[in-house]
Amino acid sequence: MVDLAAFGAVAGILLAALEGGQQMTKSELIAELATVNPHLTGRDVELIVATIFDEITAALARGERVELRGFGAFTVKRRDARTGRNPRTGAAVQVDQKVVPFFKAGKELRERVNRGRPTRLSQQAHASA
Repeated sequence: MVDLAAFGAVAGILLAALEGGQQMTKSELIAELATVNPHLTGRDVELIVATIFDEITAALARGERVELRGFGAFTVKRRDARTGRNPRTGAAVQVDQKVVPFFKAGKELRERVNRGRPTRLSQQAHASA
């Protein structure tokens, strides 16, 4: 069982990275969590992150929804079977039905990401001034 505070810490670090316009790899997330939590060993932090990702993956595989308050929700969406095209030859190809993971950002994440980024209206006002 993973401590719920770990979920919050992971979400907080990811929010901060997104807010700053940064990309973050799994190893960078682990390093940042280890820095913020000096009482945990690197191996413990790695286990926490792996467990969180594994639990999210397992829940999605069961068709469940995973919500991290303030961050967003992971769900699965079904894509119907369809006829596609081979981009090289243009030939029709049958594409089977599939299930794909989907992420919807939460309100807090959207607000934090958009904070500091000018809107179209503010850009127009600035340009006309």
